[in-house]
Amino acid sequence: MLKVLLVDDEYVITQGLSVLIDWGAEGYEIAAVCSNGQDALDYLRENPVDLVIADVMMPVMTGLELLEKVKREKVSDASFVILSGYSEFAFAQQAMRFGCIDYLLKPIERDDLLAILHKFTHMSEDAKRDQQYEQAYLTRKLIALLYGRSAEADIAYIRSNMHLSAGVRYIEIEIANVEELDEEETNMHTLREQIYRNCRQILQEDSNHCVLEISHRRLNYAAGFIYCDYMAQERNLTEVQYIQMIHRLIGISLQREIRLLVGKKVSDVEMITQSYESAASLRNLEAFRSQKHIYFYEHELQSHEEKNVLCKRELDALIKSIELGDHDRIEGQVEALFHRMQSKGIRRKGINVNFNYLLFRLVHLASNIDSEADQEEILQLISTSAVEQGFLRGSSRHLAHFACEYSDYLAQLQRDESSGILGNIEREIRENYAENLTLQELGKKYFINSSYLGQIFKKAYGQSFKNYLALQRITEASRLLVCTDKKIGDIAEAVGYKDIDYFISKFIQIKGCTPSRFRRNRV
Repeated sequence: MLKVLLVDDEYVITQGLSVLIDWGAEGYEIAAVCSNGQDALDYLRENPVDLVIADVMMPVMTGLELLEKVKREKVSDASFVILSGYSEFAFAQQAMRFGCIDYLLKPIERDDLLAILHKFTHMSEDAKRDQQYEQAYLTRKLIALLYGRSAEADIAYIRSNMHLSAGVRYIEIEIANVEELDEEETNMHTLREQIYRNCRQILQEDSNHCVLEISHRRLNYAAGFIYCDYMAQERNLTEVQYIQMIHRLIGISLQREIRLLVGKKVSDVEMITQSYESAASLRNLEAFRSQKHIYFYEHELQSHEEKNVLCKRELDALIKSIELGDHDRIEGQVEALFHRMQSKGIRRKGINVNFNYLLFRLVHLASNIDSEADQEEILQLISTSAVEQGFLRGSSRHLAHFACEYSDYLAQLQRDESSGILGNIEREIRENYAENLTLQELGKKYFINSSYLGQIFKKAYGQSFKNYLALQRITEASRLLVCTDKKIGDIAEAVGYKDIDYFISKFIQIKGCTPSRFRRNRV
């Protein structure tokens, strides 16, 4: 039910409005009735309301003054409808300039009131959808940040849409003793959703700090949130007291035993990936098997730090084979590298060090061939994420595939066979943007290494192939939103997006607002 506040100094008006329609049948309830603007302002400071219907002229504080004060001081997000007589219509017009959504002329007609309520219902539903999509977009940016794959613009978006401070941790929340649950209780999606939903309710104004983490690298029953020091400070609690309080409240709300994995504290949200990875490492420690409800990285890792062993001899031999383009030797040397790491008992942190050394050296190889090579883009194009995940899981197959592809890219870079290709690629995008275009398929079609193709494309157009294609699609979607009455889902499909949520997130990223808001602003 949407809550309505009626404000008028004439009792007959408020009483008449109360019985003029069946409010409940329209999805509304009258939360309160006030006789002047000051009483309404006091009520709004303490109570949430969706819609205020207020008279223009009242003693103590007029409806216009009430509207101005609520908007200026951000007392409430409630929308306003102004009541006025014909002689007061100029005031109603002024109220519209202050953000009033509509006005009602006295005497109030039933159909006029219903029309405004129906209009507000649709506006409220649109606003909720926009809020949901914007929250989903923020969550995607947060997950990318947790994985360490955020651009500067993404981090700026996070900073502008979240309350942040120094002293940041990623805290994972999971169901304890999962193996003891009944079979019907072990639906992964349901349990994750319960944790996420209850965490958002408990954090309240900080609910956008919650993350429903979907990576297969992590425990299936886990969700988490990003803690900042201000959360404890605003409640006059220590960090430990605050985290204990969150543990207790989530456990009570779920009526289940839960555990928290508290990642390493970092100074700024931009470094949160370190905290995220440290929370994951807690699960691999022997000490984790003890019966605790909360595990702090600093406490648990104090005596369990892994050794960072660099297998330099094996890595250098692999890099040389990549440089020479010898695929047979590459596969054998990848196996030798993994055998060496296993024999030395190298675990996740040590594997990370070896992987980073390899990537650094490969970046250097390409830079020697082409000083302008954008290696961050290249590593993404050669499926770095899949390689990294496979490598960290101990998969030599992933690394061998990556090394062979990179070797082919280096050979392509040396030959510089880009002549005439880019015009064909641009035409493909312009004519077939709604199709499932990929660099891999285009590379096969035009007989050019896909990684090298991505590199020369970015040089020529100042952005990646993926971003260029997305911009083409969203530009066409913008035209369809303004020039047609097609539904948003139909437009998404027409420009090449099967997933409407993903389409909306890309639209927000490029246009800065949701498709529905873009359409309203252009009509």
